[in-house]
Amino acid sequence: MSTTWEHDPHAADDSERLVSAEFTEDDLEIDRSLRPRKLDEYLGQTRVKDNLGVLIDAARARDEALDHLLLSGPPGLGKTTLAGVVAAELGVQMRQTSGPAIERAGDLAAILTNLEPRDVLFIDEIHRLARVVEEVLYPAMEDYSIDIVIGKGPAARSLRLDLPPFTLVGATTRTGLLTGPLRDRFGMAFRLEYYTVEELSAIVRRSAGILGVAIDDEGAEEIARRGRGTPRLANRLLKRVRDYAQVRHDGRITENIAAEALAFFQVDHVGLDRMDLAILETLARTFSGRPVGLNTLAAAVGEEPDTLEDVYEPFLLQLGFLARTPKGRQATPRAYEHLGMEVPSESARQDGLF
Repeated sequence: MSTTWEHDPHAADDSERLVSAEFTEDDLEIDRSLRPRKLDEYLGQTRVKDNLGVLIDAARARDEALDHLLLSGPPGLGKTTLAGVVAAELGVQMRQTSGPAIERAGDLAAILTNLEPRDVLFIDEIHRLARVVEEVLYPAMEDYSIDIVIGKGPAARSLRLDLPPFTLVGATTRTGLLTGPLRDRFGMAFRLEYYTVEELSAIVRRSAGILGVAIDDEGAEEIARRGRGTPRLANRLLKRVRDYAQVRHDGRITENIAAEALAFFQVDHVGLDRMDLAILETLARTFSGRPVGLNTLAAAVGEEPDTLEDVYEPFLLQLGFLARTPKGRQATPRAYEHLGMEVPSESARQDGLF
């Protein structure tokens, strides 16, 4: 089946990637309203939820801070939401920051000394913490204390400050970039997996109810199929389909209206958008199926290598459209089928993928 897009002058602007896993400013307020507050409202990730439920109940029974948690997985799977759920279940506040935002050790010290007992400190992109900042975290996580150096030169002295017991929840999309000493200080580590269509359908129906959108089960499933296994993206698609249904129809979302709306916004039947297809077509057409290095591929499609690796590749790998070989990235037979192209026989003989 060919998925090449015809140019539509009324279609969505390419400058906004509808299925991007990153937040836009317009998404923030509405996203907060859609986030579950309790574990029983949090749909999907059953194994993680079950484990967290036991840990939270035990911590509450002992009136202690929950052990430090590390959450990993691709963007948009609910790591921030899950941290908020943990804080709500514990009945404490969540203080939120990110690795790049903490530039100096003093910044982290200020955050830590302002925590209340058993508070949750959520650090997104924790793998991007500066090393000098990370070293401050070690005694804070282990002993609930930090050492502050006062003065300079021979007159400098170290002052130890005690901290209230707290729970650090770290989130990362790149577990491999975490240092061993930091990773070892987390009591539990959970990896969030992509959601099934059934799980995403339930999330879409819940979000539609909160937004006051009329949607049937088939319409929710159609959106879920194109949600790339990610609640954040499924909710974003729901909002755009809602807009389309309101303007072009009577506001109710059915399977046909959802499919029509998503085709209008150039999201194909498996959730690929124009950039995803550009990546596959570059591999298949421009490089004739040969393996391509990450930097070369990024330059060819006009995207940053880190963005390709973190945002685009995980879903293409999950669908089986992309393969990482020792020689580089390569389109698979399923990708050629999706593009309506024949697999090049020479590439098949050389690399043995096909």
